[in-house]
Amino acid sequence: MTKMTTQAQARAGEDLSPAAEMKTAVTGFMNELKDFQSGIDRRLQQQEEKMTMFERKTIAMARPHLAAAADIHAPHRKAFDAYLRGGDDDGLRGLELEGKALNTAVAGDGGYLVDPQTSEMIHSVLSSTASIRAVANVVAVEATSFDVLVDHADVGHGWATETGTVTETDTPVIDRISIPLHELSALPKASQRLLDDSAFDVEAWLAGRIADKFARAEAAAFVAGDGVDKPRGFLDHPTVDNDVWTWGNIGYIPTGANGDIPGPDPIIDTVYALGAQYRANATFVMNSKTAGTIRKMKDADGRFLWSDGLAAGEPARLLGYRVLIAEDMPDIASGSDAIAFGDFGAGYTVAERPDLRVLRDPYSAKPHVLFYATKRVGGDVSDFKAIKLVRFAVA
Repeated sequence: MTKMTTQAQARAGEDLSPAAEMKTAVTGFMNELKDFQSGIDRRLQQQEEKMTMFERKTIAMARPHLAAAADIHAPHRKAFDAYLRGGDDDGLRGLELEGKALNTAVAGDGGYLVDPQTSEMIHSVLSSTASIRAVANVVAVEATSFDVLVDHADVGHGWATETGTVTETDTPVIDRISIPLHELSALPKASQRLLDDSAFDVEAWLAGRIADKFARAEAAAFVAGDGVDKPRGFLDHPTVDNDVWTWGNIGYIPTGANGDIPGPDPIIDTVYALGAQYRANATFVMNSKTAGTIRKMKDADGRFLWSDGLAAGEPARLLGYRVLIAEDMPDIASGSDAIAFGDFGAGYTVAERPDLRVLRDPYSAKPHVLFYATKRVGGDVSDFKAIKLVRFAVA
């Protein structure tokens, strides 16, 4: 019986050809693949249903987006607004200020630091006004003064052979220019009724008033300030004919006519009286009346020396150099230095503390509230080689 069963199995095995075996294997593989694909589709469907339920719950509960950036200045802004409107300084006293420009709390008797948004608004207005600040070197300091070290002499040099002795060269001369910081203040006022009105944006109003006052005071001081409790302007320094210029003076080029300019030659001479290393970043500075006169000037071929900016916001140019209209420059008159030309980024430095403080005073001007705003700023010439003047005089 056993022998007959074995023989039957052998004959059955002989009936399976290689093609049939391959077909059977492929059929089994395809069935397993379909089962695996069905399982993946089922899991993806379940996952999609779970995500849909999660989104519905999130929308229903009005949860904020996880990627939303937090306003880190919101607490200070809210507390500062409460202080401006009602004098409530509890919120400001409890704040821990974080930031480079706002890293210390200030007691109520000395005023409170303006929040960063308002402070940046004021600084942007100051920078965009027609002032020497727009082209000068502006630095932020934490001390009461800023020192500029100026090397205005060349290091000596010499040629040497392989075996020859090297002679000692001249030592460079370094000058120290100290720029003290002075307190600039503004005192705008508003009625308490206006402050109680929630529709009134007290921060924007305060920033605008302070920026306007500070900008006008700074612009005048940077041009002609005497340095007494204010920055020293570049026109306050001694002036000499550029042919006999020495350090510590501002060189000027005369127009050859008393209170007038006969042609473009004095302006061209002024451009080339400035060192080549300064001309690349040089700027003409004059007021509107002077600009109206210079704008009409033509060269020998009838071409205007003045050209307007090609795009909106671009400054006008005179002989290819940008023009800054600063209304604090003197008018054209007998012996006046009505035009300045130079690299003010190298020639004039504005030093300031980065913080702005406001003290609320509800008592001195009832029923109005006074806001005593202060900042510390200084300015002075830092390189006497970098600035030249056009003097409207014979010599």
